[in-house]
Amino acid sequence: MPFPEQRLRRLRRTESLRALVRETRVEPHDLIYPLFCVSGHGIRDEVASMPGISRFSADLLAAEAKEVHALGIAGVILFGIPDRKDPEGSGAWDPDGVVQVAIRAIKDAVPDLVVIADLCLCEYTDHGHCGVLDRGDVDNDATLPLLARAGISQARAGADIVAPSDMMDGRVGSLRRGLDAEGFESTPILSYAAKYASAFYGPFRDAAESTPSEGDRRGYQMDPANAREALREIAADIEEGADLVMVKPALPYLDVIAQARELFAEPVFAYQVSGEFSMLRAAIERGWLDEERAVSESLTAIRRAGADRIVSYFALEFARRYHG
Repeated sequence: MPFPEQRLRRLRRTESLRALVRETRVEPHDLIYPLFCVSGHGIRDEVASMPGISRFSADLLAAEAKEVHALGIAGVILFGIPDRKDPEGSGAWDPDGVVQVAIRAIKDAVPDLVVIADLCLCEYTDHGHCGVLDRGDVDNDATLPLLARAGISQARAGADIVAPSDMMDGRVGSLRRGLDAEGFESTPILSYAAKYASAFYGPFRDAAESTPSEGDRRGYQMDPANAREALREIAADIEEGADLVMVKPALPYLDVIAQARELFAEPVFAYQVSGEFSMLRAAIERGWLDEERAVSESLTAIRRAGADRIVSYFALEFARRYHG
């Protein structure tokens, strides 16, 4: 048999040739860096289950944001850990709350950096659920005005984008109406439209101190077995006014990212969550995986599936390597 004339290996022979025909690229501007905010001054507290990731007070957070901007990362997304919690999560809309203070500090230090405010009550409630409770269950409709109130407070503090992650039905529409009524009609909404009840959130809950005191979130976050339902969730949020949508987690749900990119014109974000980060980090620290290649490959897979931007705890170290 004659040897085939088509030799696909021809274009893989050197790094220069591989780069010439590379279909998917990841650059710092494709990434968004999550930051954890605490009150106080001069605080940098590493998260035990997320090596290399820390919780910062606002003064140190501003310095971190300066490096993020200098490296060309697209933006940051903020999560707050308040000193005080209550059944309603009132710290979420406190004008002097931990996230509001952090937003102002970052915008003062780096005005051009995009600041996204995660919007949920779980970090602020004393029970750890994403809404107010009624006889042990999360009351969807009673939670909506509280979320809108928190989103308005974040926009007033200077957030460029507000990102509801609670998975309450109707939250995007309620938030859009609330923002518009308060003069923030130009503030975009990034909806965590397809947020799954995932096992990969554990390290985040350590960092944000948001583990539910009883029960879990499977009654409002999505069943990991469902993909068609995710597309319904995304379509509903877009209809209610979402400007951008998010799939969370990322790597276990590449099929959902791909379908969302195919079906919707709106920008699709994906969140490489804490468990994905810590899983890779643990293997890297044990020498089981090559750090640079493993991180790059995981981010490339998410981009290849169709994510326009990726929220990733690897964003800072990836950007540092990218710039040499």
